[in-house]
Amino acid sequence: MLLLLAPFAVAGLGLMNTGLTRSRSAAHAMLASVSVGAVAMLGFFVCGFAWEGLAGAPSHVIRAGGKNWDWIGAGGFFLRGVNFGLSRDSLTVLQQLVSVAMCAMIPAATASERWRLAACCASTAVLAGWTYPLFAHWVWGGGWLAQLGVNYRLGSGFVDAGGASCIHVVGGLTALSLGWILGPRHAKFSPHGVPAAMPGHNAVIVLFGCVLALVGFLGLNAAGAQLFGGIGVPQTALAAVNTMLCAGGGGLAALLTTRVRFGRPDASLTANGWVSGLVASSAVCAFVRPAEAVLVGLIAGTLVIFAVETIELRMKVDDPAGAISVHGVSGIWGILALGAFGRLAQGAASNEGQFLAQLIGAGTLVGFVLPLTYTVNWLIDRVLRQRVGAEGERQGMDLFELGAGAYPEFVTHREDFTRR
Repeated sequence: MLLLLAPFAVAGLGLMNTGLTRSRSAAHAMLASVSVGAVAMLGFFVCGFAWEGLAGAPSHVIRAGGKNWDWIGAGGFFLRGVNFGLSRDSLTVLQQLVSVAMCAMIPAATASERWRLAACCASTAVLAGWTYPLFAHWVWGGGWLAQLGVNYRLGSGFVDAGGASCIHVVGGLTALSLGWILGPRHAKFSPHGVPAAMPGHNAVIVLFGCVLALVGFLGLNAAGAQLFGGIGVPQTALAAVNTMLCAGGGGLAALLTTRVRFGRPDASLTANGWVSGLVASSAVCAFVRPAEAVLVGLIAGTLVIFAVETIELRMKVDDPAGAISVHGVSGIWGILALGAFGRLAQGAASNEGQFLAQLIGAGTLVGFVLPLTYTVNWLIDRVLRQRVGAEGERQGMDLFELGAGAYPEFVTHREDFTRR
């Protein structure tokens, strides 16, 4: 039943992606969110779940240094071999379909207003069919990261019950790769590198998306804690409580931080802080006390404000929705917070080596997944140009690719291509 709530998280992210873009590309942003969700689920059905597999199921193992390194699943394509009569296997498939759809929507947020729909679908197919299931196998499918506890006595191995790493950091790093490959929107940066403000067109949609995301994360985190965190049904309430507290802490921290820094609260950044708390909660929800969950959320909500500024001002990456910061940076914070505060062994005050296991997982994401997803998308760009042409940006993605605007009865944009 918990997993029936999970699609609300996907819907919430889709609304946020749409509201944080300009009105002339609003319909395209929402269609892209729907399209990547569909492609991701179908790609995962075709081969992604075979590569990810289930813990204890057949997999490909490399023997090195006297240890077995389980690196990829060996299941059947098209979900062959999955026994849908076994509730755990069936629920894992359902949970993963929602998770991979959510992961695919993160790059769509960063690349909005300049990412061609065909290229968007091609990139998503590779993400869902290869990049996501490869790392998810290492974490959830009994792979080498999960085995760090057995092989090297590093706590319980790398742990991520709700998907802070597999969903959010993988999606955030893919978004960063696309931000580099596509480049910024026209007129986003002046010749001197100063960014121009390009606010989203509907803060109400963005904030409503936050509410839907909370509902979805409650289901996704609670179900993930049971499927991958090893907790029982009685502890599910703790996962839900901590998810809400992280979200509240993240949203409030972002609101106060923007009030202090800018003189008044910022609605879109507060929304980002809220979701940052949810992202961080995906790692820690089942393994920390409520007071610690509040602290994790407060830090996530504060961190995302400075991350958004750094990525835009220092790295010169145009991220309309702040998705790299919200999902990538906050996801890394969540998995490290689990190592710092989490109690995975029942009755234990701490887990020796757990922080190091989490640190290895974070290093693998930055040191392996980021180069992998950048290379894959660079190759796609050589075959299928990913960025829309100048005329598409001038008209807006709605008119250029869809032939109609989201708000045809209104004038939806200024002619800002004359800006220098």
